[in-house]
Amino acid sequence: MRTALLQSSGRPGSTVENLKVLDEAAGRAAAAGAGLLVTAEMFLTGYAIGDDIARLAEPADGEAADAIAELAARHGLAIAYGYPERDGDTVFNSVQLISADGARAANYRKTHLFGCFERDHFTPGDTPVVQARLDGLTVGLMICYDVEFPENVRAHALAGTDLLLVPTAQMHPFQFVAESVVPVRAFENQMYVAYVNRVGPEGEFEFVGLSVLAGPDGVARTRAGRDEQLVIADADPVFLAASRENNPYLKDRRPGLYGSLV
Repeated sequence: MRTALLQSSGRPGSTVENLKVLDEAAGRAAAAGAGLLVTAEMFLTGYAIGDDIARLAEPADGEAADAIAELAARHGLAIAYGYPERDGDTVFNSVQLISADGARAANYRKTHLFGCFERDHFTPGDTPVVQARLDGLTVGLMICYDVEFPENVRAHALAGTDLLLVPTAQMHPFQFVAESVVPVRAFENQMYVAYVNRVGPEGEFEFVGLSVLAGPDGVARTRAGRDEQLVIADADPVFLAASRENNPYLKDRRPGLYGSLV
């Protein structure tokens, strides 16, 4: 499946403007043959926007979801977007996957919150593995800090995830996660990982870009630089199947030895 990574911080504080950015990117991705477009963490509203997070948060079936469903159907590609999700009085850091026909396919709430900023503004989710089927692949959802916990990604591998989507807000000085950790996660779990970052200064943070689609061989199929970019590469199920056949990690596991981990 041709997958487009939208490395952009959008227009922090403006859902309307970010929908315009997303619409334009979806058009370019579709023209390049992509069947899936993935944004960064909190793309819909901006990340470092303080109390505006709660003000701009919407339900998973809110107006913004309807707008993104419309543009997904119009461009004929699936879209995974980061946003603040409101559920009653509770706000989650979420990612939602909209299929190419405009249907809501899956919604994931970030389970591991990073730092005081996130803990002040969000409630952690409690469902570690969220998946959907898309063009013959099992697609999993995760957000930023979640991918830094090996147990999280291994749970997806054991549940059959083929392509793991990870909207992120990776900041300086942790760029080694994009450069090194993510390709290793893809290799040790035999899956594709699409890690899609914000970029540039925003509030107190400096986002480092370096978005990557890593393959099950640990090799980057595409990698962005440090500016706003739309990069595109393929998640190939044939290559994935061959890689899983040749790599023994998941087959050689000995779960009976791992009880002390939990």
